[in-house]
Amino acid sequence: MDGSSCGVSVVAAVCLALWLGWPVPVSAAGSTDPPGHARRCEDAPFGMACIPGGWFLRGSDTQLRNSRPQQRIWVGTFYMDVTEVTVEAYEACVAGGGCRDARTVYEDFSRPLQPKVGVTWFDAAAFCTALGKHLPTEAEWEKAARGTDGRLYPWGDRVATCRDAVIEDRRGRSCGVKKRGESRDKGRTFVVGTRPANQYGLFDMAGNAWEWVNDWYSPDYEKCGEPCQRPNPRGPCDGRSPCRGRFYRVVRGGSWYYGAEMATTVYRRFHTPSNEPYHHFGFRCAANLDEAARVVGATSPKSGSRTK
Repeated sequence: MDGSSCGVSVVAAVCLALWLGWPVPVSAAGSTDPPGHARRCEDAPFGMACIPGGWFLRGSDTQLRNSRPQQRIWVGTFYMDVTEVTVEAYEACVAGGGCRDARTVYEDFSRPLQPKVGVTWFDAAAFCTALGKHLPTEAEWEKAARGTDGRLYPWGDRVATCRDAVIEDRRGRSCGVKKRGESRDKGRTFVVGTRPANQYGLFDMAGNAWEWVNDWYSPDYEKCGEPCQRPNPRGPCDGRSPCRGRFYRVVRGGSWYYGAEMATTVYRRFHTPSNEPYHHFGFRCAANLDEAARVVGATSPKSGSRTK
């Protein structure tokens, strides 16, 4: 993720269930703080930043229809990984037995600090569970990306350029940087954190790698109904599996492969959780207050095993 190892144990049966798509209880995906009362940030786990609880503007009435309508949504205090999960961190989890191996098809995408891509939704969820965290809900991801003022990009409303994000521009994909090997014009991801962080200190919330989030996809927030309107929304079926009539999960944030129009804080893409057909999607993890406290305790100096 950010250099962390998979030192936190996970019940093998839970991971197996996630990989196979069996129904399992969803981790508390966000603080349960009621509207009007957000708990303060405590010590952040290593490699995470605090996103204070409160109201934020989700969606947009001027962008694609699937991001409508814009609404004020309550999300309680939580923590988000500062960077996308890296190749180094994911492979450490595989070596520790907490994650299964996930192939990355493109050449030149496996530097230790590049984002780990090519994972299924199940792989991403299992990794976060292995570290005592959870895959962020779509609402958590959007609040962490845009803050409370409804900005269209993580830095404001100025259209994205390669100064801000690793995207496609007039020079080509990945800001004109060619990848090694065949199909060089397809470009590649950059190591995490090469562009300025947003207001919460998070890197690559626009561009670099698309990021899986927890929610099942709904064509828009109105059709999703009450599960998308309540405090700390988790989307259709509260994110649980199976979810009748739902076949796709959501990815957010744009990537090196596409331009500024997909690198906004509101652009929503969907894909099969099994990642078929194959795409180079990545992810990052989140933690609610209870999860964060356990992660901090598990990696404190007293335990003698702080991850680096």
